[in-house]
Amino acid sequence: MFKPRFVTAMLLGALAVALTACSSIDARTTEYVGAPHAAPTLPANVEVLRREPVRPHVRLGEIVVSAGTDASASAAEIEQKLRSEAAGIGGDAVVVVYDRIQPTAAYVSGPLWDRDIHSIEGRKLKGIVIRYTR
Repeated sequence: MFKPRFVTAMLLGALAVALTACSSIDARTTEYVGAPHAAPTLPANVEVLRREPVRPHVRLGEIVVSAGTDASASAAEIEQKLRSEAAGIGGDAVVVVYDRIQPTAAYVSGPLWDRDIHSIEGRKLKGIVIRYTR
């Protein structure tokens, strides 16, 4: 049987790993099948938009960003992550279509007969990478 100190140490270790994971900004970029392959662009030239532009464009792919809700993940850092990911696949802009704070993880604390479940919230964004047609 596990000793209480061992279980407590394991729970605290898992909590530390979960909290450390939430303080970074992670991104996953997916290029669409059949979309044109463009040369990478400069991140400084990539626009971050909140609605689809009227200017003609093609969709290249999408980016999903996960960030913590603490002060370590500022809006400027999240936008910079969107720009750098979009630039990597040749995007001229990113249209943010989803931006929410939601539960991303949970941990359990307390003795076996009186446990509490605590959720960890994080920010999730989804953006569509576009390239303007010229």
